[in-house]
Amino acid sequence: ARYERPYVREPADESGPDPEQQVMTADSRRALHDAVRRLPGRCPGLMAALLSPKDLTYREIAGELGISQGSLGPERSRCLGCLRRLLSPVVAARAPRG
Repeated sequence: ARYERPYVREPADESGPDPEQQVMTADSRRALHDAVRRLPGRCPGLMAALLSPKDLTYREIAGELGISQGSLGPERSRCLGCLRRLLSPVVAARAPRG
C-alpha cells in the first residue's frame, strides 16, 4: 500500500492589495497617463519627466526639455492646473455615491 501525505494548508498571502484595489490602481494610473498625453504644449514632456521613475532633478529636466531651470516651477504649476481640470471629471465619476 502506498502512503499518501496530506497537503499542508498554508494561509493565503493577504499582505498585498486585493484584486479590486489592484484594478482600481491600474485604472487610475491609466487615466493619469492618458490625461498627461492630452496636455497642451510642453506639459506632456514636463509631466512625464516629473513622473519618471528616474527621479530627475530640476536641472536635469530643464536640460532635457531645453528650458531654463527657473521657468520649471511656473510651467509645472500651469501643467498641474491643466491636469487637474482634465482629471476632475474622472475623479468625480469615481467618487462614492452616498
